[in-house]
Amino acid sequence: MTVITTNDALIAACNRFAEFDFITVDTEFIRESTFWPQLCLFQIGSADEALAVDPLADGIDLQPLFDLMANESVLKVFHAGRQDIEILYNLAGAVPHPIFDTQLAAMVCGFGDSVGYETLVSKLLRQNLDKASRFTDWARRPLTDRQLSYALDDVIYLQDIYLKLHEQMEKSGRAHWLDEEMETLASPSTYDTPPEMAWKRLKARNNNPRFLGILQEIAAWRETEARTRDMPRNRVMRDEALLEIAAHPPKKPDDLGRMRSVSQGFASSRAGKLLFEAVTRGVKLPDDVLPQVNKPKPLPRGIGPLVDLLKVLLKMKCEENDVAQKLIGNVADLEKVAAYDNADVAAMKGWRKEVFGNDAMRLKKGEIALAANGNKINLVEL
Repeated sequence: MTVITTNDALIAACNRFAEFDFITVDTEFIRESTFWPQLCLFQIGSADEALAVDPLADGIDLQPLFDLMANESVLKVFHAGRQDIEILYNLAGAVPHPIFDTQLAAMVCGFGDSVGYETLVSKLLRQNLDKASRFTDWARRPLTDRQLSYALDDVIYLQDIYLKLHEQMEKSGRAHWLDEEMETLASPSTYDTPPEMAWKRLKARNNNPRFLGILQEIAAWRETEARTRDMPRNRVMRDEALLEIAAHPPKKPDDLGRMRSVSQGFASSRAGKLLFEAVTRGVKLPDDVLPQVNKPKPLPRGIGPLVDLLKVLLKMKCEENDVAQKLIGNVADLEKVAAYDNADVAAMKGWRKEVFGNDAMRLKKGEIALAANGNKINLVEL
């Protein structure tokens, strides 16, 4: 098993991989005690070889790897690649391109929502994976042969999985069904949320604009602190503490120190002073720039049974077309379809409308009905 630990070997390997139309990519990382995921191993596979790059090796420069990820002539294939791509974006400042995600592809090929890699290996390739090293410490050196074998399996089998899913999508004419999802996966905005937007992560029940303005400022403070100190957000300050401070903003630094959710001595620390400044900014924000949460329109009374019928129709149409329900719509989408004839949801656009949306509107208008026939549900023209 090949592990790259030197710059010369990495350059040579990347040059070889650059000759292929597609390569498979995976990473092993840890992030329990840091804000940014710590890359511990990088695996690459081609039709000829599979190898691992050790980013923790002394003196190694990963730039050739980043150049390969940016090579437009080589398709990079991931499985559930969002975290892998986030790591590369944080390290290289760019999203790999072009990319393909086999988990997303499996959703349009009848394998259900968020199908795992092990499931695809079993169903498509009739192979079983050794998952004994799943919860290993990837930062510890040296890595064992068993750990390396586990890691390389994630790019070895991915070669054939990609080919089979790609062939299936081409035959069914469904390749374009993934365009929207792949665009999201390839967008830098997916991985780079500005600190001032960090408040939207919090589950706040209070929609008062002033409360939200203070929350916006102190959540941005925490986000900046966490990034600067490279530690998890909740180790800087827990969500509950931010919500308490926004609801009962301290008027002076000493008030911050008396709050139940703030540790002793914090108010007088550098971080405590910056937090109080953030509270003050939130309190002083002009009314016209305060965040607003638009309450969703109340749904018409009595649409519950129609929503239930739409759920049955969605399940039926997805089974007929071998596509994951998650890819077409969720319960919130179905509620909007039930409530409004011009619902602005993905389920009523493009290929989703052909698969589900058109019949959803016909069902809503009473043009068709659902009927049980043994253990099957059929559409009946009315």
